[in-house]
Amino acid sequence: MKELFDEVAGHSPLDPREASRKSSRAPPRKRFYKDVAVSETPEGFAIMLDGKPVRTPGKRLLSAPVRELADVMAAEWAAQTETIDPLSMPTTRLANSTIDGVAENADAVTEDIAKYFGSDLLFYRASFPDELMARQAQHWDPVLRWAADDLGAHFILTEGIMHVVQPERAVAAARAAMPADAWRLAALHVVTALTGSALLALALAHNARDTAQIWAAAHVDEDWNSQQWGEDQEVAERRAARLRDFEAAANVLKALA
Repeated sequence: MKELFDEVAGHSPLDPREASRKSSRAPPRKRFYKDVAVSETPEGFAIMLDGKPVRTPGKRLLSAPVRELADVMAAEWAAQTETIDPLSMPTTRLANSTIDGVAENADAVTEDIAKYFGSDLLFYRASFPDELMARQAQHWDPVLRWAADDLGAHFILTEGIMHVVQPERAVAAARAAMPADAWRLAALHVVTALTGSALLALALAHNARDTAQIWAAAHVDEDWNSQQWGEDQEVAERRAARLRDFEAAANVLKALA
């Protein structure tokens, strides 16, 4: 089923936004299968369509390390109607990225996430107005306190966008708290890319903040602007699409915690 998965889910690069763009350009594929099931195999819990295993573009078995995640993927396949919509299958796309990409490139993915520790969203604060400053502090300070208290990572904050060099010890401490297994690493990468903050992703992975708190923290500035100038429909639609990928990644982190 390599050809099917190429068309349906794309090659799923680690950036979920790029995966969505590529998938949306692919012509819709009609649903051809009736039954969806999960089968336990030596490689994990595999997705089966009419009794046949689904393969990734890399010809690997599409499977999950725990039944809970396989059930979610199976539900995504079962929910397809006359045509298959890859954008409605975020966990399947994340699994594809994990199996074909992250598993063999863990060091590169780790480096990509770690770059954010030098210029994380949470470090750069508004200097006005007071209400926005207060909101940033409300949503971001608890994560920074957790990083300092639990990880020993003490970061430096600044106002505006002028780059500030972070202490090497803080960056190293945060990096040491990153997961090593491919599935959680892939999920961490997705959350980092979607929120613009590796610290928010790390806090989610360690259950320091819940899913709703992390999503809200990632959109403090955006929500402030919407409140002042009104909501843009196109922005709202993009945010809803990002939320699907975010929730899928968060579910992976929770299932494998």
